[in-house]
Amino acid sequence: MTDDRADQEPERSPVSAAAERGGRHLRRFRRLGSEASKARLRQLEIISVIAVQAGLAAALASLIAQELFGRGMHVFAPAAAVATIASAIGQRARRTFELLAGVGLGIVVGDLLRYSLGTGAWQTGLVVAFAIVIALLVAGRGGALVGQAGGTAVLISTLMPTEGRLELPRIFDALIGGVIGLVVVVLLLPVNPIRVLDRAATPVFAAVSDQLDEIAAALRQRDAERSIRSLERVRGLEGDIGRLNEALSGAEEVVTLAPARWHRRAVFHRYARGLTHVERVVINVRVMARRSATAIQYGEPIPDELPAALTRFSAAVRELREECRRGEERPERTRALILETADLAGRAWAQGVRSFGDTLTTDLRASASDLMRATGYEPEEANRLVRTAAGAGQRAVRPLVHRRLQRAARRTFSTRTVRLARKASLRPRRDRPRTTRSAGRPRGGSPAR
Repeated sequence: MTDDRADQEPERSPVSAAAERGGRHLRRFRRLGSEASKARLRQLEIISVIAVQAGLAAALASLIAQELFGRGMHVFAPAAAVATIASAIGQRARRTFELLAGVGLGIVVGDLLRYSLGTGAWQTGLVVAFAIVIALLVAGRGGALVGQAGGTAVLISTLMPTEGRLELPRIFDALIGGVIGLVVVVLLLPVNPIRVLDRAATPVFAAVSDQLDEIAAALRQRDAERSIRSLERVRGLEGDIGRLNEALSGAEEVVTLAPARWHRRAVFHRYARGLTHVERVVINVRVMARRSATAIQYGEPIPDELPAALTRFSAAVRELREECRRGEERPERTRALILETADLAGRAWAQGVRSFGDTLTTDLRASASDLMRATGYEPEEANRLVRTAAGAGQRAVRPLVHRRLQRAARRTFSTRTVRLARKASLRPRRDRPRTTRSAGRPRGGSPAR
């Protein structure tokens, strides 16, 4: 008895349980703090690069404007350069053209209305209103074109009577500033496109993999609230996905225009292809979180292979990010994890699931196919590989079931045959089918004498 009591684990006291919970929360807060500090460092690095680019572009634009057009207040050239640098990455070339188009539109509208209406307070307001209306009709939305058209119209209507000849200086200053801004970001200080993508993709990859692990844990513990919390966190990725799309556009601009980054084109296209399909995976993870919560609430059976498949898929997402960062042409480790995910999903389905569990395994296979396409496969080949792996998992569980069904079918057939034969033997003599009598036997039944 003493040995049995010694082998039993001692019950934990409330103090030890509270200490364990506190340790878990402390580790979680440390992890969140570390992630927040890394995000701040990345943001500080981006701010520093943009500040250096803007300062260099403003100085060069002002210097070139003074050398070309003489000493004077060349305000528009550095202003246009800074506006080009400060615009969203990936939109700088378009922003420069919008600046120039806005300046020209503002000059035309301002000159026409000034000559027709004269100068004054209400004339200035009317000129600006007409310039912005025409700019919105041309562009279809707000932006640099609208702002520059309105600002130039203000300058033309207010300063033209006193200063005179502002049209050409304004156009040339804007042209110099925009070109210098593009030169700085494309030739002098081009950003690393892969680093830009990695900064934007890190929170998306981390959130997707973490929430897949959370959904798997919720299924193991049958905790519907945990799945719902994961659903809310995945829904909060809209801002990160928007920044990721901006980073894709900016990195494409750099590898297209900057000769110093042309050698990064192949790596960029592989990374961009993977990120495009990861956005679809985000949508599927949202759906899986909702359906896992519903399956738990309805009390459906959840095989152990289903959360294991989600955990394996989370590992595949993490591995895809690492292999994209390294620029590997054939991410074999990611492909192996995806096929393992499909195999476990097939095993989970073969173990027996109901309606929401069935749709959950289907969504998991669809996500595996999307991630397989992110590794470089065409859609047909990706679907075939995932379908084959899932079928192998099903056959690994179902052969015994098939054999039992076949044995049961054979037993049913044998029993039916015996029953029919027994029924035929019990029929009355007159109901039996007549057979051919032996030769030489008379019709009356007595032997011939």
